[in-house]
Amino acid sequence: MNNNGNSKEKLFDALSPDQKMKLEIAEELGLLEKVQKDGWKSLSPKETGRIGGLMTKKKRELKNKENENM
Repeated sequence: MNNNGNSKEKLFDALSPDQKMKLEIAEELGLLEKVQKDGWKSLSPKETGRIGGLMTKKKRELKNKENENM
């Protein structure tokens, strides 16, 4: 029996919220496999900037939702 998926979930749970968001966005952009294989340094400046821009957008949206619920 292979528990690879389970150990990956445990590793994912141990990450900070920012790191989780970064991985989720990389997956959405189709870059997750590249990151898992060669690390973040393998991404081009354009790819890295795209991830950073989307992270900023998501954080802003989350903050706005929190402010609306107050």
